[in-house]
Amino acid sequence: MKNNVPSPAMAGSAPAAGAGVRERRARFEFARFRDLALLPALALLLAIGAFVSPSFLTKANLISILGASAALALVVLAESLIVLTGKFDLSLESTVGIAPAVGAMLVMPAASAGFGFEWPAAAGLFAILVVGAAVGFVNGFLVVRLRLNAFIVTLAMLIVLRGMLVGATKGGTLFDMPPSFFTLATTLFLGLPISVWLAAVAFGVAAFMLRYHRLGRALYAIGGNPEAARAAGIRVERITWGVFVLGSVLASLGGLIVTGYVGAINANQGNGMIFTVFAAAVIGGISLDGGKGTMLGALSGVLLLGVVQNLLTLAQVPSFWIQAIYGAIILGSLMVARLAGGEGQD
Repeated sequence: MKNNVPSPAMAGSAPAAGAGVRERRARFEFARFRDLALLPALALLLAIGAFVSPSFLTKANLISILGASAALALVVLAESLIVLTGKFDLSLESTVGIAPAVGAMLVMPAASAGFGFEWPAAAGLFAILVVGAAVGFVNGFLVVRLRLNAFIVTLAMLIVLRGMLVGATKGGTLFDMPPSFFTLATTLFLGLPISVWLAAVAFGVAAFMLRYHRLGRALYAIGGNPEAARAAGIRVERITWGVFVLGSVLASLGGLIVTGYVGAINANQGNGMIFTVFAAAVIGGISLDGGKGTMLGALSGVLLLGVVQNLLTLAQVPSFWIQAIYGAIILGSLMVARLAGGEGQD
């Protein structure tokens, strides 16, 4: 008859297992803290802004920050959802430009640099979403079906779409658009632009789905371990493909907001935006390895960068320093993420 006295190996493994559990729990708590860690930073920046410029905390300026951040918020949301699955989409910045340009040129007369079809404004707005969905569909096909590298595929798509935009507009700027193309950015509801409410609702729905719906849990599972997710019955390919389509549609909406905010569409619309998008996602806690991150963190990252850019503008800091500061913020956030997740540690 065997006794119940644990062997030396078992006795030695018990404290080690307990230590491992405590370490994982500590990391989990630290990761949860990261979602709220940007809120004190935002409060500090607001205090600094009030000291730098008396106009910083005015209602008009705060609304301006939110309005200017709305388009970025939608594109960050799109990229965050894709990154959660362990993939990338660099072409979102070009979708921000090409989708509204195609929709506008379908509506505009040939004399105003349009295609000459002169579609109704509603049809042109719908075409913007269709173009975004088509771009995401092609990206998803190449990445999911043909199993090509997402980074290379979407980088190539970024270049292709940028070239198409420059060619279609002949390097110029589109002005003669119906007022409905500017509605999201210019029409106010309860004192805020509709674009701000749209971004808030989109983040709210995404946060709810990720936390409570099986589809949201599937995104985390796919990003964490696609093979295990597939073995658990999750349709990895279909969901990943769908996220690419959804991401591009959100980017096309972001492009429409940019169009309304600027009042025109130029050949460089969205150019370089992807760097700011990744900056906001990374400092918001979205792991580039996939499977980790929350919408609250991503939204906090968007607001932080919006406040930083506005603050630097009011302080009359040259624009080229803003990019350097964004890069420093990304590096700092990556170091914090390593401490939070312990990635790469022995």
